[in-house]
Amino acid sequence: TLDERDGTIQSKGFYVSGHKSGETVDIWKYVIENKDVVSIDDNTSNNSPMSMEEIEAKESIKKLAFDLLEIQAKRKVLPGFAFSEMSDELRSFELSFPYQTTQDQASAIEDVYTDMEKSHPMDRLICGDVGFGKTEVAMRAAMKAVLDHKQVAILVPTTILCLQHEHSFKERFKKFPINIESTSRLKSAKENKEILKNLKEGKVDIIIGTHKLLSSEIQYYNLGLLIIDEEHRFGVAHKEKLRAIKSNLDVITMTATPIPRTMQLSYLGIKDLSLIQTAPARRQSIKSFLIKHDDLTIKQAIENELQRGGQIYYVHNRVMDIEKVNQYLNELVPSAKIIIAHGQLPEKELENRINAFYKHQYDILIATSIIESGIDIPMANTMIVDRADMFGLAQLHQLRGRIGRSDRKAYCYFSISPDRKLGPIAELRLKALQTYSEIGGGLALASSDLEIRGAGDILGGD
Repeated sequence: TLDERDGTIQSKGFYVSGHKSGETVDIWKYVIENKDVVSIDDNTSNNSPMSMEEIEAKESIKKLAFDLLEIQAKRKVLPGFAFSEMSDELRSFELSFPYQTTQDQASAIEDVYTDMEKSHPMDRLICGDVGFGKTEVAMRAAMKAVLDHKQVAILVPTTILCLQHEHSFKERFKKFPINIESTSRLKSAKENKEILKNLKEGKVDIIIGTHKLLSSEIQYYNLGLLIIDEEHRFGVAHKEKLRAIKSNLDVITMTATPIPRTMQLSYLGIKDLSLIQTAPARRQSIKSFLIKHDDLTIKQAIENELQRGGQIYYVHNRVMDIEKVNQYLNELVPSAKIIIAHGQLPEKELENRINAFYKHQYDILIATSIIESGIDIPMANTMIVDRADMFGLAQLHQLRGRIGRSDRKAYCYFSISPDRKLGPIAELRLKALQTYSEIGGGLALASSDLEIRGAGDILGGD
């Protein structure tokens, strides 16, 4: 059944409903290029045979509607592990948090605790803007799991974020007898082998890693909780592997800008949603500019930041000519100390360069999108994104979230080539970034992304 709906947003696409055993389930919105009515009924108005596209659409909708009902049923029927209620050890861990939790944080924590204490698997999305305290929610859930002798796996998209989380978790848990390890390409083969051996034997309580954690060679002693950070960075193949291992696991997904597919799952009630919309104290919004690239604007933006003793990110996402950008900036601002970071550098060299920038040994970091997750440098409060029209909406919001992490005003410049005409989708994305530049705009941006792109195939690879 196809239902055409009126409205500014809805007129770009259509909704489908799946029927099974008398039940009706609204699935999602598909965005289409034109506004023609699309029919997938067996008998069209002119009795002409259906095209291959119509046949495939009809079969796909049928299959996905049935799969959707099956997933909903499994979540309620599959046995899960019911974690213990509040304990003295967990209370002690909560009290060791050096800050006051915000109201939204406390609500999200309570949601997670309640889900974990139920006898069926948790599947909860924690949506909060960059720096709003999602990690503390994950840490408390991890502590609750470990206290019940369950292992916790934390899946992250980049080695930089893996390194950041390892440091953060070890610092947060340092007063408690919890063994935390990470596995990534920043560790030697020998180190990784030893960590995975200990993981299998139950000697590791919390493991942090990139997509390697999805490998069939990884064996857990007693995995009970999976935490996925920034799920928009994982490809479909990774998510299909996730589906295979998480059927009866408790799962927390954390993101600042959920992808349209995940947003739609939350709206449909397939994923439970907790919002953290309360900003930390003294946090200011980031002033965002959409500019045609010109030397004067770039030079002025850099010099303004240098004059107040700050640092600058210059994001250029093409390794092949990143040295030319280095030469360009050296000529533009000769007084600035510049360093380059990208994923093709040797592991230790990349780590050393990031640490050098963190210690303020350099003024400008020229980097690819590798910095989009896991970099937290309070003194860096100006960002210039070169060829911003080549990035996705969630990527741009994540990149922008690297700045403004202190009480200083931050400035982000989305630069596009002066001789390039923006496509309609790129234009909508960049306008959305300007519109939702206030603190806590991540969810609004994700909703815009859902409107722009549609939800797609919420269960598969399309």
